Amino acid sequence: MANKLKSEIKIAVSVDENNIPEKINWTAKDGGINDEATKAVMLSVWDDKAQESLRIDLWTKDMPVDEMKVFYHQTLVSMARTFQRATNDEKMSATMLDFCDYFAEKLDILKK
Repeated sequence: MANKLKSEIKIAVSVDENNIPEKINWTAKDGGINDEATKAVMLSVWDDKAQESLRIDLWTKDMPVDEMKVFYHQTLVSMARTFQRATNDEKMSATMLDFCDYFAEKLDILKK
């Protein structure tokens, strides 16, 4: 039997009395991350039986709105680039990146 490698990513969420996240920490030992604090996390997984994505979107109550806008922009850019690598669809990837530029411009988050 071949030796199977396994990698684990852990996300720990501390909530207040209303179940609103107060602290989020994550660990990915293979990536050198150990119990690091973060203010937001977006996780998507694919359910191939139901043919749908399942999502967890969490942010702490002290996550600043201006940082959330940048987080979303960077996530959209990353998704567009991942889409290109996964599908080789250059035209749609470029369209998605054009939208990312528009998004950043409208939110006034472009780096000067």
